[in-house]
Amino acid sequence: MARKRKRKSRRRQEGRKILELVPQFNIESGEDKPVTAARKYIQAQGICPPALVIVKRNEHTTDRFFWAEKGLFGAQYVEENHFLFPSLREFQPPVPVKTPAAAVAV
Repeated sequence: MARKRKRKSRRRQEGRKILELVPQFNIESGEDKPVTAARKYIQAQGICPPALVIVKRNEHTTDRFFWAEKGLFGAQYVEENHFLFPSLREFQPPVPVKTPAAAVAV
């Protein structure tokens, strides 16, 4: 029996494209939990938001965190709700402005 393909959310795809433009930092968690390792790294390096911290938990697993002005968030949440983060607005493509046809003809 064929598996049904999972539908990809346009909003999440757009958020993923925006996060690709943000500075990224790759670290290993070591003995700490991934979120703790990310917080310690951000504190030690003095990283300014926005930034994406990719934490390698082991050889198979990585966790992605987004460092924003309001704190540390899971990258998947930020992909889906990128419009809630003011620091990401500068990375978003400009929205085309629709002008009424009457205004153009004048």
